[in-house]
Amino acid sequence: MTDVLTWTIGRRLELAKRAELLRKELGELELEVARLEAAEVVFGQWAEAIDGGRRPSGIVSPEPEPEPEPEPEPVAGTVGPGAGGMRVVPDRVEGMGLQVLTSEYRRIMEIVAGSDGPVMAKDVAVGLGRETTPGKIEPVRGQLRKLSDRGWLVRTASGRYRPC
Repeated sequence: MTDVLTWTIGRRLELAKRAELLRKELGELELEVARLEAAEVVFGQWAEAIDGGRRPSGIVSPEPEPEPEPEPEPVAGTVGPGAGGMRVVPDRVEGMGLQVLTSEYRRIMEIVAGSDGPVMAKDVAVGLGRETTPGKIEPVRGQLRKLSDRGWLVRTASGRYRPC
């Protein structure tokens, strides 16, 4: 009987040590995921700041421009926000309505406007019917930040968003 009790205690201690090691490893992995998510956001902002990567940043010297090719005829259905260098979210000016935004950005604006107070990116992701995993919330956070940067929303000090 004592052998069973000794084995049980030993096994419990062994599993507790292993669980602690796994928790530590999980914490390290979550930290790395958070760092990569932050890097994605920073890179996205940088890429947008240099016009989506179409303009040289000055960090790397640009290659010589090749001979210009003739402009192809526009393909039907390609004219619209984001096409041909147009901004998906324009800077907001007085009197500008939501109709200038794409349907997804309009939906985000409706969710924020329909809330009782400032919302987090997670709340908007849920309102859009997305999962609450970091991979689904981060793009929404980027969209909210873009709307805030262009004057459509106000970002509070706590990182929540509310209508202007």
